[in-house]
Parts: sequence; structure tokens; C-alpha cells
Amino acid sequence: MNPSCNLFIVGPTGAGKTSIGRRLADHYGLSFIDIDQEIERVCGVPVSTVFEIEGEAGFRQRESALLEESSRRSGVVMATGAGAVLDPANRRLLAERGYVLWLQATLEQQLERLAQDRQRPLLAGADRAERLTAMAERRTSLYGEIADLAIPGAHETVQAASARSILLIDQHWQR
Repeated sequence: MNPSCNLFIVGPTGAGKTSIGRRLADHYGLSFIDIDQEIERVCGVPVSTVFEIEGEAGFRQRESALLEESSRRSGVVMATGAGAVLDPANRRLLAERGYVLWLQATLEQQLERLAQDRQRPLLAGADRAERLTAMAERRTSLYGEIADLAIPGAHETVQAASARSILLIDQHWQR
């Protein structure tokens, strides 16, 4: 059992990390940090622009730096980017500095939730299902490697998913 006072959320694109993370932070009285939003705040431009200018490698460097800085804080709920787990150093920081919650989502759930989203650079192109499947093949085992608790996705509202997550977290997370 990980007794950390931080709750770090990992999972695939469209799993609800930001939406559920905000509700968890409110429920537990903790600060909320979304790493992608922090990148946008620091850079002053959308993540898509960072990708255009610096490519994925530049984005990942910024993501790692902010994750390292943000994970040092105490009493936070942090939503990571879906690909943050690709870097072994990020995985180590997440596992060492927080209780890691893995929000899961099926391909169908992701496609449904992201149907209108045109802001995510890694989903640009014609075949989103193929891209999401390729990301899952590369990332799923990495989420599992560091997760203290996995929350299966379900077809439900954010409010219901948050309530279900809180029930599961309360059964497993000792702060």
C-alpha cells in the first residue's frame, strides 16, 4: 500500500484524467495539477503548437520537467499526459512520489469521448482507432507497471465515474 499524500492519475487519452481528477481534488481537499495545462501555461501556447514547433521529443522534455517539478509538491492530485509513462524516469517519479491511479478506457469509450476533439496532435489523421490502438499497445503495460489502483472504464457520466473512483480509492488509499 502506497501511503503517499499525492494522487497521480495515469491512463489513455480520453480516460477522464482531467475531468475526474478535478473532482477527486475537490473531494479530498487537494490542489489539482494537469500537466498538459501546465505546459500550455508555461509556454503560452496550446500543446498542439508545442508539437508543431518542437515535435513530440520537445513536448516530452517539457512534460518530464514539469512532472518532476510538480511531483515534488505535497497534497496534490495530478493528471499526467497519456504518454508521460513512456519515459522510465517519469514512471519512477510517479511511483515514488504518489499513489498512482490508472483510469482505464476501452477503445470504444475513447473514440466516443474524443469524437469532437481536434486538439490532440497525436490523434491527427484519418484513422483514430488505429492510432489509439497503437498507443495502447505501447502504454498499457507501463500504466500497469506503476499503478497502485486500476479503475476500469465504464459508460457513465463524469459524476458517476468520479463517485465510483472515490469509493475504490477510499478502500485502498491510505494517506
